[in-house]
Amino acid sequence: MKLDLSSLKKAVGSLGQALETASSTGFMKKLTRVQRDLVKAGVIQNFEFTYELCWKFTQRWLSANANREDAQSPLTRKDLFRMAAQHGLIKKPENWFAYSEARNITAHTYDTKKAARVYAQAAPLLADAKYLLAQLQKTAND
Repeated sequence: MKLDLSSLKKAVGSLGQALETASSTGFMKKLTRVQRDLVKAGVIQNFEFTYELCWKFTQRWLSANANREDAQSPLTRKDLFRMAAQHGLIKKPENWFAYSEARNITAHTYDTKKAARVYAQAAPLLADAKYLLAQLQKTAND
């Protein structure tokens, strides 16, 4: 099954742009506190949908490419990421466990401390999402 990775590419690119904007100290210094919070909220939103697309594309790839028994068994997200690591799609499943936990935080409640925890996961997710995308692209071209 050929995967259309265009939505994942856009999400990874958008997360990268959001992080680049948020890390521009010159730009951020010009903003009010409320505006800075909005920029950070944008990073968190990009984190959310990038993570969601990453695990969904991982699931689709495994469904199409893993052995039948593994691909059809109900997988927890931890199992899914362990299997993705076994297939070389990701490097460290533990990173993805942390992203999943951060994503769950955003789904249930929002406060500044929790937002800061999620925000801190955005840059590592970007690096790992780029790697996953490259691996998915490589297998799509094989």
